[in-house]
Amino acid sequence: MNVLLTGASGFIGSHLRDALLRAGHAVIGVGRRRPPAMPVDQWRELDLGSATPQEWRRALTGIDAVVNAAGIFKEGRGASFDAVHVRGPCRLFDACVAARIARVVQVSALGADEAAGTAYHRSKRSADAHLLALPLDAVVVMPSLVFGTDGASARLFLALAALPVLPLPAGGHQPVQPIHVDDAVQAIVALLQASADERRGRRIALVGPRPLSFGEYLQQLRQALQLPPARAVSIPEPVMRWAARAGDVLPGSLFDTAAWQMLQRGNAAPATDITRLLGHAPREVAGFVRPGEAQAWRDAARLAWVLPLLRMSLAFVWLLTAAVSFGLYPVADSYALLQRTGVPPAWQPTMLYGAAALDLVLGLLTLWPPTARRWLWLAQAALILFYTAVISWRLPEFWLHPYGPLSKNLPMLAVLAALLALDPRKARAWST
Repeated sequence: MNVLLTGASGFIGSHLRDALLRAGHAVIGVGRRRPPAMPVDQWRELDLGSATPQEWRRALTGIDAVVNAAGIFKEGRGASFDAVHVRGPCRLFDACVAARIARVVQVSALGADEAAGTAYHRSKRSADAHLLALPLDAVVVMPSLVFGTDGASARLFLALAALPVLPLPAGGHQPVQPIHVDDAVQAIVALLQASADERRGRRIALVGPRPLSFGEYLQQLRQALQLPPARAVSIPEPVMRWAARAGDVLPGSLFDTAAWQMLQRGNAAPATDITRLLGHAPREVAGFVRPGEAQAWRDAARLAWVLPLLRMSLAFVWLLTAAVSFGLYPVADSYALLQRTGVPPAWQPTMLYGAAALDLVLGLLTLWPPTARRWLWLAQAALILFYTAVISWRLPEFWLHPYGPLSKNLPMLAVLAALLALDPRKARAWST
């Protein structure tokens, strides 16, 4: 079977492509940019949101079945829910009617129903309804939380599960029913290969074997990581609302107001359909991580919260130093220290406030959302070494100061070395 797959380079789409190939099917991916691993003859360069009906009909030449696995969790520049979830898929589905390709699978989301309360779910529901109203052999699959060690949300939940104390939003009682990505894609492959009656006009929930509370989910992820149960602390709902609003404006944040609303609503459904498709119950959360890989993923999960903690502490030092230099410490005493290091009086204000401004910039850049920071860590290490050398030469008594103002530079350099070595943009242990 020749399968056209949108979203073939995404999380679910890439796993589905591999599963279809293993099952002996040919896969044609669709997207704006071909991934390097995709052969040219297995890719159609189309923008899902702007492709015309004529372009879709050309792309469907020789195709036997279509799976739409394209999706975004947050809107961004050039990617809206209307374009990616509604306009593009609906044009594709209409083109399937014109091309007489009846077998269509739409990857929607659990919660995209009449009670949908977020723009994400409403947009998915619109495309679902459009597809099921067409004269097609079509089915809508509705995944719950999908876990895969290469998935962004799974990395977040593993990091939360690896914390010494589990933070539970508003008590962590929200129902979830996570499914492993391998079970989800195997169910989709089974649907493509099943009889038309198994598909036509149906909505099928792709869920784990049973509902769990969010707190139970994190504890079971700890079990998968071979960690003992942890104490939990409830994060009050007002704090969660504030964090969600902050996530609305932070680039790349997985937690925002919509995510908080979806978590509060819950994410669970009967597992009857997927159990029938798989021929067995989907795997339990405790089996999400293979035993032989538990240590590697446990280490990676811990680094996922340790590295931000190191960054926050480093940023705090730079920002506090800037505040002290801008006037919290008596300016006259700061000038006196500069005088002893050999700075002429005329240059002292420039040196003091220039250094304070530099510290402020370094602190803010350390807090900036993750980018390639290698140059930033090297710049901070160079500045610390410069300060240490000058003070050691002109004010050597600070090495013997009881508060250790110079000796504290050594652990700061160690933190920078750790960040430099473990820069997630250099060593992609959690690559998507």
